[in-house]
Amino acid sequence: MHIILASTSQIRAQLLARAGLVFTTAAPRVDEQAIRAAMQADGASPRDIADSLAEAKALKISDKNPDALVFGCDQILALDDTIFAKPDTPAQAVSQLQALRGRTHHLYSAMVIYQNGLPQWRHIGHARMTMRALSDEAIAAYVAAEWDSIRHSVGCYKIEERGVQLFSQIEGDVFTIQGLPLLPLLNYLAVRGIIAS
Repeated sequence: MHIILASTSQIRAQLLARAGLVFTTAAPRVDEQAIRAAMQADGASPRDIADSLAEAKALKISDKNPDALVFGCDQILALDDTIFAKPDTPAQAVSQLQALRGRTHHLYSAMVIYQNGLPQWRHIGHARMTMRALSDEAIAAYVAAEWDSIRHSVGCYKIEERGVQLFSQIEGDVFTIQGLPLLPLLNYLAVRGIIAS
């Protein structure tokens, strides 16, 4: 079975490879910002936005590779009614972390699998992340030291690295937090007979 990860995320690719899956990657040309903005304007939940973005990516690649099993993924960070995107600059990262400090935010990691242009499976993982009440100085120092690593992270942190120091409490599995609901995915692949069961 040819598997395609419809993502350029190095972390997602590493998680799949470490789990023993053989796959290729493809970058879906999807206007994520437009989809997100339209859905927010319609009052869609962060969970539904993550699901729709993952589906759009899977469908895009599946249309060109109908026989492949295409994994579309997306992650949304929500703090109350505010949805955060990946920061473009260190200053944006600092501002985002200042907004998150001392509060609990939610991560929704969605995966949708397409084959032959049709959805086969979907799952949305959820994690609750409570950040410590960090000082401005601590946040600025963290971003300055870790910018190259965190710039592609929707939360401006990586819990598998120094970012775990930012948190007082985490509820949810590490794979969901890293952007891929890996255990439910592997269960699905086992049921399909794609991996050993």
